[in-house]
Amino acid sequence: MQGRRGQLIVISGPSGVGKSTVIAQLFIERPELHFSVSFTTRTMRQGEQDGVNYNFVDKHCFEAMISRNELLEYTQYAGNYYGTSMKVIEEQLEQGVDVLLDIEVDGASKVRERCSEAVLIFIIPPSFEELSRRLRSRNTDSEEVIQKRLQIAREEYKNIPIYDYLVVNEKVITATREIVAILQAESYRTKNRQYLTREV
Repeated sequence: MQGRRGQLIVISGPSGVGKSTVIAQLFIERPELHFSVSFTTRTMRQGEQDGVNYNFVDKHCFEAMISRNELLEYTQYAGNYYGTSMKVIEEQLEQGVDVLLDIEVDGASKVRERCSEAVLIFIIPPSFEELSRRLRSRNTDSEEVIQKRLQIAREEYKNIPIYDYLVVNEKVITATREIVAILQAESYRTKNRQYLTREV
């Protein structure tokens, strides 16, 4: 694998689609993947760990990263910044490591602009009715919040055309294996295997 550059993989999907569960299963199937931990200015929640769930920084630090153009993408949500360090990702890719980003649609579109070679995957539920059911079954949000999440999901669906692949999460194991197949196929692309022909 010497000389191979890593693949940047972006996975997005609406709240309640089961994205985190699919990603957890993906790391069981492909443990060599590197998960890019985002930076955020939001407060750490109970049970979270700095450097594991997020890299927690203050607003001043985050805005300094923006001014130094160190972020591949960033966005504001509910009054907090969220972003991805370009430096950290580039170091992994140069070493031939595949890097996975779990980011929202807005961030994915920015990644597409800056890294045209990135592989963008969008996860959807079997139906919108099923998404509504999953959100309610979590018993964590009020009906008002659920309706807001569903409206955001409708807006996110409009951006599906910027993605390369669409995966339906009806069963976690099936969705995960679809993603594994996508990554396998991508690794065989000519642009990703040119290192094999350098001595010809």
